[in-house]
This record gives sequence, structure tokens and C-alpha cells, in this order.
Amino acid sequence: MARLLISGASGLVGKIALWHALDDARVDQVVSLGRRPLPIQHPKLEQRIVDFAAPLSALGNFDAACCALGTTMRVAGSQAAFRAVDHGAVLAFARAAKAAGVRRFALVSSVGADAASGNFYLAVKGEAERDLADMSFPALTILRPGLIIGARAERRPLEKLAQKLAPFFDPLLQGQWRRYRSISAQDVALALLNGALQDNPGGILEHDAIRRLARL
Repeated sequence: MARLLISGASGLVGKIALWHALDDARVDQVVSLGRRPLPIQHPKLEQRIVDFAAPLSALGNFDAACCALGTTMRVAGSQAAFRAVDHGAVLAFARAAKAAGVRRFALVSSVGADAASGNFYLAVKGEAERDLADMSFPALTILRPGLIIGARAERRPLEKLAQKLAPFFDPLLQGQWRRYRSISAQDVALALLNGALQDNPGGILEHDAIRRLARL
């Protein structure tokens, strides 16, 4: 039985991962770290309200961690605010998890993430991956999904249009381009949880590998 930390549980993927964790026999306790309370109550769940921009207090002892933290440039409002979430908050959570004894860490990143990218979004995602890898978790799973299909709470008109078009364009993406195919939030969430709960080296997983991990 594992004690699990999770962050980003108010978002599309994190919310699904949280519900699966609460229903998973492998999980004994879930502690969610976030800036505001979730409208969820469950005997396994403890919520802690935190400010990722400030040093986090000691969390106790945990076995695994799932990180689904992330925002968009539109929601963040500036590059600095975006970086504060997708790099700063992710690394703050990872440092707290490491201090809590977490050995298995799983992160939702993005297809194309690369610290050397000329695209700001992908560069920040890549920097977060690089700095997380430097923390030397015994098992680190990084998911790089393409377009995530699911109903989000916030309004994203361009993403909604892309989701409608995805069934027509996905079959055209073959070979090395398959990694850019859309993928369901359910698959990403299940892969995130399975990645955190399995004793394996993890690694960087893209579309097909994410779907396989979701089905274990």
C-alpha cells in the first residue's frame, strides 16, 4: 500500500488521476497539495493548501508522487507567470516530495518539450523535465502527451476546435509523427498514476507508450 502525493488535482488530468487513486487498492492515503480546496471529500484524501512560491513545510513520509501542475499562456497572462507554474511550482512540489522520501515521481509534460526549443512553452516544459531529472528520483516517469481530449472547466475555444478536428487528423500522423496524436485525459491520468505506483525506472513516454502504461 502506498502513500501518494498529488498536485494539480483541480485540472483535467489531475482530477481524473485523483479519483482513480482514491479508488485504487494500491493506494492507502492521498494527500493533495494545491492553492485552493477541492470540492471532494473521501476517507483516503487529505487536502493541504499551499503556496508553491514559498518554502513548503515538511509533509511527512510518502512513497510516490503525481504532478499534473500546468497552465496556459492565456490563463497565466505573462511568460513570467507561466514559468512560475510550469517550472517553479513543479520543481517546488518535486523538492517537497523528495524531502518526504518519495522514490517514484510521475509528471505530465508535453510532446515536443525541449529546454533548447525556440518555442517558449516547450522550452519551459523541457527545463522542468531537465531539472526534475537532476533530482535523481529512483523512478521518474515523464509523460509527453499531444492534444489531451476532455472537457475542461475553463474556456479554451482553440483547443475545443482542435479536439473536434483530431479524429480526422490523427490517422494521418504515422511513424515518428504518431507522438503528436491526440490522447484522452483518461489515458494520461491512468498512466500518470500507474507511473507513480510502479517500481520501474520510468523514462520519457509519448503517445503509444502512455496508452500502454494506462492499460496496465
